Amino acid sequence: TGSSSGQRVVTVQKGLLHRVRGSHITLWCRVSGYQGPAEQNFQWSIYLPSAPEREVQIVSTADPSFPYAIYTQRVRSREIYVERLQGDAARLHITELQDRDAGEYECHTPTTDERYFGSYSAKTNLSVIEDTLSVSMESQALTRAEGDSVELTCEVSKSTTQHTHLSVGWYHLQGVGDSHAEEILTLSKDFVLRPGASYTQRFLMGDVRLDKVGNTTYKLSIRAVKPSDQGQLYCEAAEWIEDPDKTWKDISRKRTEKMSLTVTSLGKDLHVTITAAESSISEGGTLQLNCSVGAQNNRDRLFQVVWLLNSTEVATVGPSGVLIWKQEFEERARRGQLQAFKQSDSVYVLIVHEVGLMDQGVYSCSVSEVEKAPGDFQSIQTKLSSGLQVNVKPIGYSMHLSMTTSTAQIVAGDALIFLCEVQGTTNPLSVRWWHLQQHQGPPALVASMERDGSLTLGGAYQDPGAQGSIRLKKTGSSTFTLVISNTVPSNSGSYRCEVVEWSRGKSWTQAEETTVTVSPLDLGLSAMLISRTASVKYTQSFELFCQLSASYALEGMPVSVTWQFHPKQHTEDYQELVRVLPGGMVAWGTAQPHFPKKTQLTKAASSSRLLIHGAVADDEGTYRCEVGVWSRSSPPQGQPAAVVKSNAVGIKVSLPESKLQVATKESSMEVAPSTDATIECRITFAQKNALLAITWYFLPPPPAHATPLQIVRVNYSNVLEYGAEFSSLTQRSRFQSQRVSSDAFRLQILSTNHGDQGSYYCVVEEWLWLADDWYKLGEGESGRTALEFKLSGKQLDVGKANGSISVREGAEATVGCLVRGARSPASRVSAIWFHGQERAGARPLLHLHRDGSVEY
Repeated sequence: TGSSSGQRVVTVQKGLLHRVRGSHITLWCRVSGYQGPAEQNFQWSIYLPSAPEREVQIVSTADPSFPYAIYTQRVRSREIYVERLQGDAARLHITELQDRDAGEYECHTPTTDERYFGSYSAKTNLSVIEDTLSVSMESQALTRAEGDSVELTCEVSKSTTQHTHLSVGWYHLQGVGDSHAEEILTLSKDFVLRPGASYTQRFLMGDVRLDKVGNTTYKLSIRAVKPSDQGQLYCEAAEWIEDPDKTWKDISRKRTEKMSLTVTSLGKDLHVTITAAESSISEGGTLQLNCSVGAQNNRDRLFQVVWLLNSTEVATVGPSGVLIWKQEFEERARRGQLQAFKQSDSVYVLIVHEVGLMDQGVYSCSVSEVEKAPGDFQSIQTKLSSGLQVNVKPIGYSMHLSMTTSTAQIVAGDALIFLCEVQGTTNPLSVRWWHLQQHQGPPALVASMERDGSLTLGGAYQDPGAQGSIRLKKTGSSTFTLVISNTVPSNSGSYRCEVVEWSRGKSWTQAEETTVTVSPLDLGLSAMLISRTASVKYTQSFELFCQLSASYALEGMPVSVTWQFHPKQHTEDYQELVRVLPGGMVAWGTAQPHFPKKTQLTKAASSSRLLIHGAVADDEGTYRCEVGVWSRSSPPQGQPAAVVKSNAVGIKVSLPESKLQVATKESSMEVAPSTDATIECRITFAQKNALLAITWYFLPPPPAHATPLQIVRVNYSNVLEYGAEFSSLTQRSRFQSQRVSSDAFRLQILSTNHGDQGSYYCVVEEWLWLADDWYKLGEGESGRTALEFKLSGKQLDVGKANGSISVREGAEATVGCLVRGARSPASRVSAIWFHGQERAGARPLLHLHRDGSVEY
């Protein structure tokens, strides 16, 4: 009590508790020895198995904000709540237990004491187990005459690993809308039979019984039903477990659907009905007919029952149970094909085994009530049931065949699955599968399965590689499955399932057909290479797209993409840049080792993208992609089943423009033999960060008309390379190239001779370092400088004597010009003839050039 000064103690329901998932559970908690108000507060928390040291708050009677987020909604919706039993006792409710509710629960009571003394919390463990209780009863509507017997069975089972007990009970509802169920009889968890209040006397007399007749079957028997038994009946079972505190708790409780019982009070009148489990039955099957006799106090009355087919007597069951067959049915009865007997006081049965077509017709039963008379029985009253039409279906007529396939269109390598389902018969079956290729002659046997399950493959399908791998199996009693894995295009065509039904030496055949198409992997397969630009600037990035298409869906297909490159400067075939395999593995080629460092590659089901960063001159060339497709049924090893190459796309890499300008003015110079000569080559403009290479050329004078000869080349690294004609030590020492300034080069010819006469010029190259190497941006050619030898006057003497010549008009005249003096054999002479009085005003007539040509 609140005035107690003892030690505070909190107690909680003892664990470990086992409760089933989905049930409504409670955990009680009490506090005693406390001080303060009589109404104490309770806080519930849980320690989950995944984090046994961490407290997770659930619900509190004092603090609405106490629950953690994962419990807030369940507390608000009152799926979890606390019920006060009294001021110092409460009960935690979880209305629908979940797996995540398993763990260690703690009940804490915040202190109201003046000082801490005692315990303020207690813990218990809860295990959440699966609900394995199963309860079922056949749904039916029964009609019984007053005094008849009723038997009902209820199937109850469980598979809980913990030790539990079962209780099974039967309950009665008077009407459809009645909500109060009356207990008939219950077998308790302690294996004690306990009748309901209204059935106690009848239970003690043995008219109401509950028996366990199997591992899971419980049977209720009511002998001599009464009008008060009419209504709805159901079975309810409960599973019980013993808690650690030695109390028993029902952890699961389930009931069956309700069945209706009608009790007729018939007095002395007879009511006769004929029923059959099936009124339409296949030839060879079993027919069972029930003749029900409705009368009061059947057990105390005598009846004679006559079975009729099409108004013709078949058999008679006398009041003492003697069975008499009509003559035409005796032989079949001796073979066991016909049976007739009294099943109970009110039910008579006729069974026909191996039903034939002659058993078809209208069945009825005639019931006569008799009483004993001297020496025999005397009929009191007779009732004839209405007729029941029974149809017998010939074997084969009842069989229904349906054929389906997984898909009508697949690609090579995928599996074809055919289902052939038979309904309407339980007779032995055999099946044959046929394949008809379009325009390929008669059908070919794929596979067959005989009645004994033996399998046979058709000749064309015995080699697994030729027409795919065949599997034929039977599922259940009437479903046949044909699987053709690793298909090839020749598997296209029509497939027919042919089922043969066998019975009593006869057979009936039905067939169904369907058509499928197996597309080759190269059907409609194409690859298109797309580029957004055909020309890219140096260091600019560019991307290429390889688009793949086919006449079938490419999703899920093993596809490889190989990117190929044909460099501009090479003449050999395409080089492999990179290959993306179906599994995503990337293999780089070795021909272009710089590509992996600057390339980004992506691949989707039907496309691939190649992004190349920082274009350089070596990237210029032609690109294409090659696509390979494997079948889905085999691992992508070796060569693909279909390969296609895309169109080629050329990529041009534009280097920076050359700004080089070289002076092109023509000039000439005269030197005396054995003197030095200097030829100048001047650059008028060049980029500041460029390096220059220069090559000097010599063009001999006419009449040689020779091609220019390389004298010497100085590359951008100042390495000299002399031409073949100037590679001797003498020539290399006489011809020297010098750079005299940033924009001027000179060719110095030492100790000139007559062989040095001719034209000289230079070719300048502009070189620039671009990312990975030196590149030649452009070149310029200078103007030509003619080198001639100047002869001294001592070496040339022209005759100066005057003379005159007289000739007739129209005749030829020869005027001589005498040149005297010693000259070098390599020297040449040119002369000009003038006409006039004086040199100054004379007109030139002709010019004889040093090469011998004449200019008039």
